Amino acid sequence: MQDIEPYYNWRHLYAAEEDKQSPFYGREYSEFEFSNTVYNFYIHPQGDDFGSRTLYMKILFVEYEQNFAIIELLGEWNDAIENDIMTLRRDITDIMFLQGISKYILIAENVLNFHSSDDSYYADWYEQLEDAGGWIVILDMPAQSQYDFVRARLNQYVALIDFPQWRTLKPEIVFEQIDNLIIKRINE
Repeated sequence: MQDIEPYYNWRHLYAAEEDKQSPFYGREYSEFEFSNTVYNFYIHPQGDDFGSRTLYMKILFVEYEQNFAIIELLGEWNDAIENDIMTLRRDITDIMFLQGISKYILIAENVLNFHSSDDSYYADWYEQLEDAGGWIVILDMPAQSQYDFVRARLNQYVALIDFPQWRTLKPEIVFEQIDNLIIKRINE
């Protein structure tokens, strides 16, 4: 786990701790002090704790003019016990929404498990964003987590997309391609 670093190839383009509008503005990181854990395994210290005991994140890129954010997730997404979606909404996306962010790309390739509860926070988030012309996309969620996500019927609020080439593209290109996919799905 400690070897899984948040994606860093866009750090020269955006750093949440330097963005005055970010929920993580002013945060300081250590390269050597490992303190956060998932399943009793330490995670890389660049991962951001946002209030969940099992799920961590890194805001990789935000573009305020185009109203989108790309966020990487790591750990266990547990709505059943931890209510991670509530914490994500209240402490991160609601703050970002007030800054104009209405399109969210959540990279979930390192979400090892997903445990669902009810869909009320997803439905509410979907409605909030739909009214603002936005959407939520989860990229590259592992098959076992996707299965549980779909079984809970949460894919009616969040688009699940496999897009492994995201790492080879600039963030604006990732957004443009995902946005085009969403527009195509809406028009079908």
